[in-house]
Amino acid sequence: MIDPKTVAAIDVHVHAEVSCHDPEDPVMGKFFDAATSYFKAPRQRPTIQETIDYYRQQNMAFCLFTVDCEAGVGAKRIRNEEIAELARDNSDVVIPFASIDPHKGKLGAREARDLIENWGVKGFKFHPPMQDCSPADRMGYPIYEVIAEHKLPAIFHTGHSGMGTGLKGGGGIKLKYGQPILVDEVAVDFPDINFILAHPGWPWTDESLSMALHKANVFIDLSGWSPKYFPPQIIQYANTQLSHKMLFGSDFPLIRPDAWIEAAKKVGFKDEVLQAIIKDNAVKLLGL
Repeated sequence: MIDPKTVAAIDVHVHAEVSCHDPEDPVMGKFFDAATSYFKAPRQRPTIQETIDYYRQQNMAFCLFTVDCEAGVGAKRIRNEEIAELARDNSDVVIPFASIDPHKGKLGAREARDLIENWGVKGFKFHPPMQDCSPADRMGYPIYEVIAEHKLPAIFHTGHSGMGTGLKGGGGIKLKYGQPILVDEVAVDFPDINFILAHPGWPWTDESLSMALHKANVFIDLSGWSPKYFPPQIIQYANTQLSHKMLFGSDFPLIRPDAWIEAAKKVGFKDEVLQAIIKDNAVKLLGL
C-alpha cells in the first residue's frame, strides 16, 4: 500500500497509453501523433510497466487510467483489468482508476461494479470530448450511481483538448463537451462523488473555479499545462479560497511530473500551498 509519508508527491493524472500485451491501436495512434505535435512531446509512448518504473524512480505515487472512447472515436481501449492487475502488483506507487464509456450505460455500470468489488479500482476517469457526450447525459447515470454507491472520486476532462488539435475537424472531437459547467448538474445529482475537474479548464477556467468554490465535492487538478502558462486566477485562488481544492496532475507522458513541479515553484504559489497541491490535498481526497 502507498505510504504518503514516504512519497514525494502524488500525481492524480497519469495516462496508460501503451498496453504491455497489445499493440497500439491505429485509430488512437492518429490522436497520439497530433498530441505529440501539440505538446512537443516524444512520440514513443512508454508501456504501463515503464510508466510505473519511472514513477518509482521519481519516488511519486500516481493515479493511472486509460480513456475508453470506443463509441466516440472508435479506438480500442486498454483493458481496465490490465491496469488493475499491474496496480495490484505495484501497490506502493499505483492507484488504479478505470475508464468506461458512458455510452455503455447499464452494461458499463455492471463493469464498474466488478472493477470496484473484484479488481480494487479506486476511481474513474471520463473524457467527454473523446467520448462524444455531455457529462450530464443521462445514459451515463447508471455508471455514476455505482461510483456514488462506493463513494469513489471521478476525474472529468475539462477545457481545450490536445487530443485532436491540428487534425481536420479536430479529429471529430467536440470541444463543447469539455465545458466545466456541464459537470455542475452531475455534481448536484451525485453529492457522494468527489468530482475532479482535470486541467485549468481554459478557455472556461473561471467556471471551474466557481464550481470548486460552490460545491464541497468539486476539486481541480492542474494537469495538462505547464504551470508557467496558468491563467493568473489559478494562482490567486490556489493561494486563497481554494488552497485545499487544487491537486497536482501532470498528464504524463505528455508532461513530465518533475518538470511540472519545477515550473510550479516559480509561478507564485505559497510554499505551504504548493506542498498541499503536490501531495497533501490528494492524500485527503483519496483517503490514503
